[in-house]
Amino acid sequence: MTNLAWANLALYLAVTLLLAWPLSRWITALAQGRVPRWIAAIERPLFRLAGIRPDDGMGWKQYAVALLVFNFIGVLAVYALQRLQGVLPLNPQGLGAVAPDSAFNTAISFVANTNWQGYGGESTMSYLTQMLALTVQNFLSAATGIAVVFALIRGFATRLSGHVGNFWADIVRCTLWLLLPLSFLLAVAFVQQGVIQNFDGYKTVQTIQAQDYQTPKLGTDGQPVKDAQGQPVMEQQRTKEQSLAMGPVASQEAIKMLGTNGGGFFNANSAHPYENPTPLTNLLQIVAIFVIPAALCLSFGQLVGDRRQGAAILAAMSVLFIAGVLVATPAEQAGNPLVAAQGVDLQASELQPGGNMEGKETRFGISASALFAVVTTAASCGAVNAMHDSFTPIGGAVPLVMMQLGEVVFGGVGTGLYGMLIFAILAVFIAGLMIGRTPEYLGKKIEPFEMKMSAVAILVTPIVVLAGTAIAVLAGDGKAGIANPGAHGFSEILYAFTSAANNNGSAFAGLSANTPFYNTLLGIAMWLGRFLVIVPVLAIAGSLAAKKRIPVGEGTLPTHGPLFVVLLIGTVLLVGLLNYVPALALGPVVEHLMLWK
Repeated sequence: MTNLAWANLALYLAVTLLLAWPLSRWITALAQGRVPRWIAAIERPLFRLAGIRPDDGMGWKQYAVALLVFNFIGVLAVYALQRLQGVLPLNPQGLGAVAPDSAFNTAISFVANTNWQGYGGESTMSYLTQMLALTVQNFLSAATGIAVVFALIRGFATRLSGHVGNFWADIVRCTLWLLLPLSFLLAVAFVQQGVIQNFDGYKTVQTIQAQDYQTPKLGTDGQPVKDAQGQPVMEQQRTKEQSLAMGPVASQEAIKMLGTNGGGFFNANSAHPYENPTPLTNLLQIVAIFVIPAALCLSFGQLVGDRRQGAAILAAMSVLFIAGVLVATPAEQAGNPLVAAQGVDLQASELQPGGNMEGKETRFGISASALFAVVTTAASCGAVNAMHDSFTPIGGAVPLVMMQLGEVVFGGVGTGLYGMLIFAILAVFIAGLMIGRTPEYLGKKIEPFEMKMSAVAILVTPIVVLAGTAIAVLAGDGKAGIANPGAHGFSEILYAFTSAANNNGSAFAGLSANTPFYNTLLGIAMWLGRFLVIVPVLAIAGSLAAKKRIPVGEGTLPTHGPLFVVLLIGTVLLVGLLNYVPALALGPVVEHLMLWK
């Protein structure tokens, strides 16, 4: 890695951790319901109007039912807004209804905090749909993830109650008093840096140079003229005009990052200059992605009464993240040997000459692009400032592996922590078997029910990913979407289902996935990957909450030191990643060997 790459990584980690510590104190207060009087005064009439008593605890089943019903209603609302947008206001471009299969996929995608996009935002979604459907779900899906981890933490911290909190109180407080104020501050910072925020119609501007392009030739009847083979006859056109998309971008961009959502207002996502115009906005975006997941780790330690526990979880996540950066960045800086052999290797800048600049923005360069790719896939965000399809085989494999680890390397807001805690339960179970004692974690015995639910939570995602990939590579409609033959084409499909089932939402950008086949199959993968993990996590929370806490004894495994961090990392790698090794061998590994043979 170059000195610039090391500096980027060090600056990023320092800023993120400095912001995470004070934020963790506020998150802890929200989880405990300790809000200032003025906030309580605002909440009281809202709860009364909704018929909610925030101090009434719920069992895990009641909590799960409330969560599932709430999110299902969200799917229906987002679907309806897309299908009706042609007759609704705030649609200056007159965009019509979204196709049923795309609307189905997008509705599940944004409710499940995946934000997979098979469409171009500026050419498909009206301003009203972007705000009322997509941005609202950016808040609510993120709040749902935080609510689930609150429930699991209460399971560890509560004694013999069986209650895991109140879902309605949790989601209101996470939205109003955590996500909304942070998003407002970040949106203002984005606007100051040049991210647009308006309701204007698209602007037609004159370009400096003329652009040549081809369009189908139209006959007198207005229909495309075709040749003897039935193909459209193309004719040359030239223009000096360009249409610039407008819209309320900054407000969506802020929660897109803070909620680890990732859905871009524009098709180019965070590579678009209106979404991510400067190196400073690029830094703010990746800090925003990690800051709440990092703060939640520290809040976990505070809520269970031992800050070292949160520090251990954060340390394990950080080690895995840094390892990913240390692999991806040198791979991109090494570049493509076939291109280098032709003597036309691209020059990124004076500080980092050469390397693989394909698919990357020159205003960010290689190191910032590689760092962004690892951050966004480690954190289950899905935003991209470069096209992962253009990365080297190893550089592209790192984002793939970050997702396949189970969305636990910081992960989504809430989802990363509860995913890592499931691996922690598995780690202490393995350690308990090794020393011949009943496994314990934070004073709670880990028994058969917790292990069964942990197995379900861990195995659901690999099953969905690998089954979906197998169906796609066998089906004609699945193979039709591949843009590249061979190992890279397989990687495109594997990446798509890995991203969907792990609720990440980023794409290799080489797969034509906006088809009924992929929209339906990926939509199902997103729903299963989200809620078939949440339900067993809540079941574990309820089971733990009903147990008494056991005092620490001589045979208790310490879960706050370096030994446990190593054990936890090993469990994540062996259990989380081992399922995917054959698939990785067929994709990026083969491609790398072919490239460097």
